Amino acid sequence: MQANALQSLGGFPVILISFAGVAIFLVLRLRGVLGRRVGFERPPMPQGPAPGQASGPVIEGQAFPVQSGHVVPDPGSPLGQKLMQIVSRDQHFDPPQFLSQAETSFRLIVTAFAAGDRTALKPLLTEHVFETFEAAITAREQAAERHQTEIKSIPEARIEDAQLLGDTAAIIVRFTSDQVNMVLDAEGHPKIGTDAVTELTDLWTFERNLKGPELTWRLAAARTG
Repeated sequence: MQANALQSLGGFPVILISFAGVAIFLVLRLRGVLGRRVGFERPPMPQGPAPGQASGPVIEGQAFPVQSGHVVPDPGSPLGQKLMQIVSRDQHFDPPQFLSQAETSFRLIVTAFAAGDRTALKPLLTEHVFETFEAAITAREQAAERHQTEIKSIPEARIEDAQLLGDTAAIIVRFTSDQVNMVLDAEGHPKIGTDAVTELTDLWTFERNLKGPELTWRLAAARTG
């Protein structure tokens, strides 16, 4: 584990973002705005889906396919063992599949923030993070600014760290993305950013209560890499 990779947020070891810190992060980094599978095996699963949940696809004796640029740690590594603890607690958790879903969430959150779409953001963020994003959107609206953001590509998404405390799991994902970001004033003139493609590295912490009724991993913290 990298030093200080996990810190405290509401009693759980994830990155705390203060309001001011998030506002700076959103403006300057979002600017208008989850390898291959090698041996992660679940314990024997009960027959049929869990109550209130749909069963996922099971491919006997095969690894689930993963996207190019996704990096999942070896299950024998220290980080891999942390993920195995989550696997043993949650029959629906599959590290490569999680990483694919995390990338989808990254794209949705970045573009929804740029558009000021609170409805799209709310189910993807923890309550604390939603409050800070909403405050930043409100401040932007009051300043008559708008954000212009385009994700050109995400060359790499890598599971960086993981933690399980009680029924709550958190996973840090490092995203390397190529983006175009600009902040425009009321007249549409650029205030911050450039129309050139810039490579950004971000560390996002996704969190889920393994005993909860929903399977969505919500963004609980974010910082630049």
